[in-house]
This record gives sequence, C-alpha cells and structure tokens, in this order.
Amino acid sequence: SIASADMDLNQLEAFLTAQTKKQGGITSDQAAVIAKFWKNHRIKIHESLINQSRWDNVLKNMNWRVDMKSQSRHIDQINTPVAIVEMELGKNGQESEFLCLEFDEAKVSQMLKKLSEIEESMTLL
Repeated sequence: SIASADMDLNQLEAFLTAQTKKQGGITSDQAAVIAKFWKNHRIKIHESLINQSRWDNVLKNMNWRVDMKSQSRHIDQINTPVAIVEMELGKNGQESEFLCLEFDEAKVSQMLKKLSEIEESMTLL
C-alpha cells in the first residue's frame, strides 16, 4: 500500500498509525522499522515499481536521415526524398530491438500531425 501510493512522510505516518491501532495490526516497533526503511529506499522502490509495471518496450533512442530513393517499382517514385527513422526499443536491463521505418513526405506530415495531437492531449492533462 505504501509503495503503490508512493506515500510522502505525512501519509506514511498516518497510515502506520492506523495500522498500529488496527486489531491484529503491527506494533509501534514494526511501524518504526517500516518508516525508516521507506525513508531510506523510497526512490529505489518507486523506480522498481515503475519498471515492473511497464507493459511494453520504451523508446530508448531515435535516429533519422533523409535519403533520395534510387530504386522503385514505380518510375515516378525514383529521386523522391524519403525519411529513414530508426528507433531503439527495449526495457532497462534487456537487449534492445531496432525498428526501421521509411516515410515519404505525406507520411511525415501525417506523423507530425498525429504527434501534435498527442502533444495537445498531454498539455490538456
């Protein structure tokens, strides 16, 4: 409960006081040990919970470049610019996966529009 709520010191004190008053709860000595442990390890515990709760990979790195298309099935696509985007995905402590994407100008515009929508949503929250 303490870790999932990421309790500050005031919340921790109130929670532990309630636990000591509860029938079959913890003793004052146990509450003191828990409080000391939480104060010393709160950041590590919180980071560990965040890493464990991620249900998928995170973006670790991203590189991009613009190339000119030199080959294509369709002649009208030759010598058109394309963006090559390489993303490094993975979880901390695990080997990364790499994803390589190719975007034409229209897809870059579409991607930027979607990213702008995401940014607006996050700003509202």
